[in-house]
Amino acid sequence: MIRTPLSLRRVLATLLPLLLAACATTRPAAYHPGDAVTMGQQEGRERQLGDTSHWTLQGKLSVSDGNQSGSGALTWHQDGERYDFTVRAPVTGRSFRLTGGPGGADLEGLDGGTRHGPDAETLMAQAVGWQIPMAELKRWVLGLRADGGPADIRFGDDRLPSQLIQDGWTVDYKQWDATRQPAMPSKVFAEKAPFKVRLAIESWQLGQ
Repeated sequence: MIRTPLSLRRVLATLLPLLLAACATTRPAAYHPGDAVTMGQQEGRERQLGDTSHWTLQGKLSVSDGNQSGSGALTWHQDGERYDFTVRAPVTGRSFRLTGGPGGADLEGLDGGTRHGPDAETLMAQAVGWQIPMAELKRWVLGLRADGGPADIRFGDDRLPSQLIQDGWTVDYKQWDATRQPAMPSKVFAEKAPFKVRLAIESWQLGQ
């Protein structure tokens, strides 16, 4: 395991209490198998949001490999196949920026300069030791099943997805923003032992 650079750990660790506070309130856990109604609603969501490839979310991110963890304020801008994933420390002003697309990925903000890799997943694993399934996560954060593999989906009492199991990851939807149409996830926890990714989403801008 390649350890997270000390400078990155120190900066992001200062934001961990903020993320824990943001994630403190969650809906009661309920895991009902899909029936005709809930699966019909989910398929409708996926038709409605399936072509959504331009969006921006802001919130907080926490990542752990079972031994070390880091967290920070997150802005994620998705523009088709291109992405701009920035984690920042408001106290120090230091930021770590992951950008890329089909041609590869770049990670800025680490000591020693910008790192380049063939894709986001490989680059993050090599540079900081974090396993973040970026290709799948960009669908999971919308509350959708990712392309290319079977998925087991369960629903809460509100008939919105509560858990999605796909590609070895368990994705728990701890909270939804039901004031939006369609409803959008606001707390998403993904785990594939020993790795954990937690997102507390504060705002969504679809189509931007």
